[in-house]
Amino acid sequence: MLPTPNCLLPFLELKMERTLILIKPDGVQRGLMGEIIGRFERRGLKLAGMKFMQMSSEKAAEHYGEHIERPFYPDLVAYIISGPIVAMCWEGPDAVKIARQTIGATKPSEATMGTIRGDFGMQIGRNLVHGSDSPENGIRETDVFFTADELHEWHRDTERWILE
Repeated sequence: MLPTPNCLLPFLELKMERTLILIKPDGVQRGLMGEIIGRFERRGLKLAGMKFMQMSSEKAAEHYGEHIERPFYPDLVAYIISGPIVAMCWEGPDAVKIARQTIGATKPSEATMGTIRGDFGMQIGRNLVHGSDSPENGIRETDVFFTADELHEWHRDTERWILE
């Protein structure tokens, strides 16, 4: 293993968060995967894992379990399993907050232009992406979709130009 250059040591001390981002079936079907992934990359988050998958009913129940008593739950599950999704784990300092700013408000009509939902969304039931709402949920949700060996620690050469 090569030694870590001294100029990179400050970056290793940053508290990194992980957040789960799902490109929902509408984002996949509309051909927005590359655009959505690019927005997180350009923002400065680093990809730790990614899967293109069909979500099962069981996985949907595990992921959306906190909503099980809500009247919209059956429609939510039916929608999320209706087509393939892209599951991603992104990391960085304040990754959850930065990702949610990049995504925009849950209701697309209230999302700011320049956000994913503000630029591409029309209705709440087809809002393109899911993002973790807290660092704790970022960990929990990432664990629902990824095993430890599916998440990758790696050094991005541009770190010093993105993080201080």
